[in-house]
Amino acid sequence: MPRSTVLPVDAARWALWTFVVVNVVTVEALFISAGTGKNGVLTTAKFFGLHAALLMLFQLLLVARLPWLDRRIGMDRLTVWHRWVGFTLLWTVLTHATLVVLGFATLDDASMAKTFLALAGVPASLLGMLAAGVIVVIAAVSTRPLRRRLPYEVWHGLHLMLYVALGLSFVHQLMETTTFTSSAFARVYWWALWLFAFGALLAGRIVVPVWRNAYHGFRVAAVTPESDNVVSVHVTGRHLDKLPARAGQFFIWRFPGHNHWWSANPFSLSAAPNDRGLRLTAKAVGSASTGLRHLPVGTRAYLEGPYGAFTSLHRTRPGVLLIAGGVGITPVRALLEEESAGDVVVLYRARSERDAVLVDEVRALAAARGGRLHLLTGRTGQGKSPLAADNLLALVPDITERDVYVCGPPAMTSAVLSGLRSLRVPRRQVHAEKFGLA
Repeated sequence: MPRSTVLPVDAARWALWTFVVVNVVTVEALFISAGTGKNGVLTTAKFFGLHAALLMLFQLLLVARLPWLDRRIGMDRLTVWHRWVGFTLLWTVLTHATLVVLGFATLDDASMAKTFLALAGVPASLLGMLAAGVIVVIAAVSTRPLRRRLPYEVWHGLHLMLYVALGLSFVHQLMETTTFTSSAFARVYWWALWLFAFGALLAGRIVVPVWRNAYHGFRVAAVTPESDNVVSVHVTGRHLDKLPARAGQFFIWRFPGHNHWWSANPFSLSAAPNDRGLRLTAKAVGSASTGLRHLPVGTRAYLEGPYGAFTSLHRTRPGVLLIAGGVGITPVRALLEEESAGDVVVLYRARSERDAVLVDEVRALAAARGGRLHLLTGRTGQGKSPLAADNLLALVPDITERDVYVCGPPAMTSAVLSGLRSLRVPRRQVHAEKFGLA
């Protein structure tokens, strides 16, 4: 690919930022054209309220899992943006609410406590208060100390209250007439934006997954133990040639007849998808992944996806270096299967050759592509990591001329990315993605 070509991730970011800027400018124009409020404090409160509504709509788009964005930016980056927009929304909503109470307290020459209780008796204001309360609860359970202590299912259930807050906020904005009725353009704009955001959410999170599972009818075809604590699950279905999945992507997998419906796990495809089936390979680290070994053949599977930007769509160079650690080999092994693999080098970090899952398949695929596999075993201990920057350069002298894909445990991935920066590997050639739900 020529260096001047616009990368998919850059095109997606430009599109997203253009969308953000256009809407921010539009909201600023609507705010100015609507005139001032009953006093300066309430005018400022309205300013924050309009931007809080805009932030909520952006939140909907970030969690809608729109395929065009996800395949170019990646769910991990979209989730990070969702988190930061969420905390920005929290402080914007709290500022708006505080200023509303202060503004009316100043107007009526009353205490803020008395004004708060009076506003709670107004339906539009009460809905806004309830929405703000829900947002505060969601933000609290999303802070790292609480998030780490809560089971994912509990955290996810509480996080779904975001949709309640969005519904309350929409009705609040609808009843607070100065927003929707300040002009004909304002009415059309806000209705169009809310319908677009809710439509994207419903399509991405409900309509497409339900339709896709009904159309393909995914079922377990085989279960293959790869080692004492690693298992591969083969899934088949109808019309799989029409499933828009790529090597390197992942699905969110559910097996409703075997596990609870809310028990969902993100697993990468460990083989390139084809019209015959899909394969996941997972290490037993929890009750859900441990139970995969006992899945009966014929079990119905429910898949959400495909998700992820860890694909050859982002290739910029003819040569590629694939770096994997532990079970992170699964998307790397799938990438190796693609015809576009080209001049390939694989660095596979494992504790021992016995722990190197799918190593025979990786070795055979690398050989078939005329590539090289370096199996890096042993404990790091107090010594230098085999994936330290100077070791990477010794193993792959032309590393700066290759695309580099990295997948493995978080600590390993962070260390490798730091090493690649020190080696001055161009950022556009480095591809890494965290596979997770939160």
